[in-house]
Amino acid sequence: MNARERVRTALSHRQPDRVPYDLAGTRSSGISALAYYHLRNYLGLPARPLKVYDMIQQLALVDDDVLDLFEVDTVELGRGFALEDQYWKEWQLPGGIPCLIPAWINVERQPDRWIIRSQSGRELARQPDGALYFEQVYWPYAEVPDPALDLPAAMDESMWTAISGPPGPLAGTPGTWDKLAEGAKALRDGTDRAVVALFGGNMLELGQFLYRNDNFYMLLAGEPEQAHAFLHQAADMYMLKLEHYLGAVGPYIDVISYNDDLGMQNGPQISPRMYREFFGPHYRRMYRRTKELAPHVTIMLHTCGGIRELLPDLIADGLEAFNPVQISCRGMDARGLKRDFGQQMVFWGGGCDTRSVLPHGTPDEVRAHVQEQVDILNPGGGFVFQQVHNILADVPPENIVAMVEAVQHKKLV
Repeated sequence: MNARERVRTALSHRQPDRVPYDLAGTRSSGISALAYYHLRNYLGLPARPLKVYDMIQQLALVDDDVLDLFEVDTVELGRGFALEDQYWKEWQLPGGIPCLIPAWINVERQPDRWIIRSQSGRELARQPDGALYFEQVYWPYAEVPDPALDLPAAMDESMWTAISGPPGPLAGTPGTWDKLAEGAKALRDGTDRAVVALFGGNMLELGQFLYRNDNFYMLLAGEPEQAHAFLHQAADMYMLKLEHYLGAVGPYIDVISYNDDLGMQNGPQISPRMYREFFGPHYRRMYRRTKELAPHVTIMLHTCGGIRELLPDLIADGLEAFNPVQISCRGMDARGLKRDFGQQMVFWGGGCDTRSVLPHGTPDEVRAHVQEQVDILNPGGGFVFQQVHNILADVPPENIVAMVEAVQHKKLV
């Protein structure tokens, strides 16, 4: 059974030959560039240019030698693009560690911080000295009570969307979709790993990106007609993109990942009633069209936090898998989730707690915890291992290795 077969077997709720393992197949299963730098040194691997592909979270592009050593079963579709040197430029991580970042990101040094600007020159995000990540500082609709809903222009002025891809042939110019299809086919032909396509399609988060969290909550509660108008326009925009996107890459991918953080530590950000009124109809529309365009593709949602109360609605709307299965949140006990939803939902995550165990446990504690999670979630398939969200900068390399050794049942060093 090769890697792709292993993942697809688990996605079909059948038992694969071993636990499928995802590292960096999504932007919540990756590794901090600082942690990755120390991991390569710990493993004794030769030096390679350190590439940071997600500037906000400062996630490393994991090299093929690590993917092979860790027997990773997934690959993100973006690995087929922006490979040439022209797409990268020099930068440095906290502590002065040199790295490469995407060339299209407009980053600027100020006396006590780094900032990211939009193409128009507006400051979108900042990383003060001593911090490890960028934080959003501008929300296009925060000061405008009734904005003209020019979503594409507003998204160009949002931290998360303004840095999401290169300009030129991959950003809406003629031939975009043909080039996307060409790169997707080349990636699939060059690997037996399962290919994960990160579509996005954020609904709740898009409102938070543009209005700011507090303002968007008030809009949903106090101005439902305006909230509906915003969400309908967003969904129409996503549906048009989905047609082109799956028309180009659908034959070459195994999983399409939507994205919307619906949960928090103590449970959902929104009630099931609010989900059904504002968000469910739009996700149902996108999920159904996905299956019409690419029936073989598994529909996954990245959603952080506690979402147990929303799972029945998500399943009814057509969701088939979710990550990162944040087991430290209220209601997200792995045993209960597997018991109550294991026949209907694939758990892509929940394999190792990244809040306490992975950064602060001993290697033996990490191994024992991982084995317990696997024993709960793996039986009968419906499980792809990833740690609960990205491996952050403070995680010791010996703990990362202990986690992988527990999954793969072999010694790595």
